Amino acid sequence: MKKIYVIHENSEWTVHLTRRLEELGLPYEEWHLDKGMINLLEEPPEGVFYSRMSASSHTRDHRFAAELTAQVLAWLEFHGRTVINGSKALQLEVSKVLQYLELTKVGVKTPKTIAAAGSDQIIEAAKVFEGQSFITKHNRAGKGLGVQLFQSIETLKAYVQSEAFEEPVDGITLIQEYIYSPESFITRCEFVGGKFVYAVKVDTSEGFELCPADACSIGDLFCPVGEEVEEKPKFEIIPDFYDPILENYAQVLAANDIQVAGIEFIRNEAGEIFTYDINTNTNYNSDAEAKAGKYGMLELAKFLGEELKKI
Repeated sequence: MKKIYVIHENSEWTVHLTRRLEELGLPYEEWHLDKGMINLLEEPPEGVFYSRMSASSHTRDHRFAAELTAQVLAWLEFHGRTVINGSKALQLEVSKVLQYLELTKVGVKTPKTIAAAGSDQIIEAAKVFEGQSFITKHNRAGKGLGVQLFQSIETLKAYVQSEAFEEPVDGITLIQEYIYSPESFITRCEFVGGKFVYAVKVDTSEGFELCPADACSIGDLFCPVGEEVEEKPKFEIIPDFYDPILENYAQVLAANDIQVAGIEFIRNEAGEIFTYDINTNTNYNSDAEAKAGKYGMLELAKFLGEELKKI
C-alpha cells in the first residue's frame, strides 16, 4: 500500500505531524534514521517520502543521522520516488554558508559573514568587524548552536582559547555582523508546499537559542517552549503579514526543491531586512497557532496527503 514515509531522528518533534496524519486518516510510516542500512540491490517502496532531518541531530547523540539520510535521499531520488525536502534541502539544512549564497542569488540581504576553520582563523576573521559588535555561530547549526555575542576581538580570543569554546561538528565557525533589532524580535516565515502559510514574531530578549517546538530536548537556559506564565508570549502569529521578500523566499525554495521551511529574518534600526536562517526541519508553536487559528502541521499533513494522491 502506498503511504507517507516520515524521515527524521527526533520523535518529540515528529509526533505533532503524525497526529495530524492520523486525524486525516492518511497512511504513514516513520523512518527514524539515527542508524540503519540501505540495500542498494532493492528498490524503495512506493509512496511520498518527507525528510525532517535536522542539522542539530548530532546534539541528540545521532552523530551520523544527517549523513545516513543524505544517502537514503539519494537512493530514493535515483529510483524516482516523490521526495519532499530532498537532497538539496538537506544540503542547505546543514550549511548556513550555502543558505546565504542561495539567498544572495535572488537579491536577499544577509548579514556580513566570514566562515573560518581553526581558532587562529576565527580570530583573524573577526578583525573585519573590529570596532563593532559581532556574533559567532556554527555553520551546521540548528537551535542556536554556537551563537555568542562579542564586543571585542580580545573577548573572542579569550573564548576561542578556553574550554568553553564549542567546536562545530563540521569544524566551521561563522563570524557575522550583529544586526541590532531595537524591538528585540525576529520574524519567522513558514512555507508549506512552497507557499507562504504565516509569519510568527519571536521575542529574542532573553537569548538567541529559540525553538518553536512544543517539546524539545535542547536543554538550554533560554528554551521558551511552554512558558505560559509569561504575560508577553514568546511566539505570536502576525495577522495578514505581507512583505515583498516573501516572493524572493519562494524563489529560493523552488530553486532548491524545498517544499517545507521556516525562514527567519531580523530588521535593523533603519527597518532593513536581513535574512539569516533557512530551517527545513520546521516546527510550530501550538499556543501561538491556537490563538491565531492557523495550524502548520495540519497544512503540512494536508499537503502530504495531496502528494500521495498524485502517485
